[in-house]
Amino acid sequence: MTDVSPLFRPFRIRGMELKNRVVMAPMTRSRSPGAFPNDDNVAYYARRAAAEVGLILSEGTLIRRKGASNDADIPLFWGEAPLNGWKKVIQAVHAAGGRMGPQIWHQGMSRKPGTGHFPDAPSDGPSGVTLQGKKVSEEPSEADVLDMAQAYADAAADAKGLGFDCVELHGAHAYLIDEFFWEVTNQRTDRFGGSLEKRAEFAAEALRRCRAAIGDLPLLIRISQWKSVDYGYKVAKTPQELERWARVLVDAGVDAIHCSQRRILEPEFPEIDGTHGLNLAGWVKKLTGLPTISVGSVGLTSEFTGAFRGEGSAAGKLDETLERLDRGEFDLVAVGRAILQDPDWVVKVKAGRHHELLDYDAAALKTYY
Repeated sequence: MTDVSPLFRPFRIRGMELKNRVVMAPMTRSRSPGAFPNDDNVAYYARRAAAEVGLILSEGTLIRRKGASNDADIPLFWGEAPLNGWKKVIQAVHAAGGRMGPQIWHQGMSRKPGTGHFPDAPSDGPSGVTLQGKKVSEEPSEADVLDMAQAYADAAADAKGLGFDCVELHGAHAYLIDEFFWEVTNQRTDRFGGSLEKRAEFAAEALRRCRAAIGDLPLLIRISQWKSVDYGYKVAKTPQELERWARVLVDAGVDAIHCSQRRILEPEFPEIDGTHGLNLAGWVKKLTGLPTISVGSVGLTSEFTGAFRGEGSAAGKLDETLERLDRGEFDLVAVGRAILQDPDWVVKVKAGRHHELLDYDAAALKTYY
């Protein structure tokens, strides 16, 4: 039987105590008509908190920039009704014994113009350049960029006021923060563009403002090398570049880095340490010393991209992931589709009931909450 004990050791990020190493990964559900969490959303999160998820990270929730999303059923994190809805969510999660942070999000130029909560609003991006490298609008002024950064901080301040346990900024997957990291979409020549460190400065500006807004509340950021239009892309092509990139985030005050990969066991630099080498979270922890969250199709046999095509996936083995966690390659394991499909996933794994784990069924999740 697989030794699952590494997954059930307590962990601490700044002042946040977690009962185990399992994180519910942020997963967009598009189940919030009216742009605010409803009773179904509250029950969805509370059920997973009651089933011993150590830390819940919310689905992406939107900052106050009106061009932040392409989907009017994604919840906002500003305005009276959305914030009241999120207050009910965190109260229910706490009542069930859980810990939770919102993932603060802006889709940037990934958003299709004319969509979302405010169809007439322009999309934001570093340079008015699409993910395909096409110039479609003017580059925003520095004042506009600073307002984008402040919008993250405003949401973080609201999260603290509502009683959330931490805050995560979505800086991955070719969304707004990640578009500043990426040369294709960031063609600026001011302090927010150019070298790798300068392209990371927008994230740093947002993180510094969030830190000022939330004080000692734990602050996380999610990053990825891959982009939604280029799964093989790397912002950092060497460990030295990765250290330069990550150091900007560390110096800005982040407490943990959530490293997104398509598969958790993918080596980040196999040319250096082989086909079983450190993954992205392992390298970031090694280079910075910060706690890292590792994620990527955990508990399933196929990577997440199949879910976009409506494909299912069988429950998979956890052995090597647990071995890596046990030896300290990374500190926390984020689980997405497996916990969407099976709210009791953590309880079953802890009890050794692996034969009861549910396969992921994309079609069932269209009606399952």
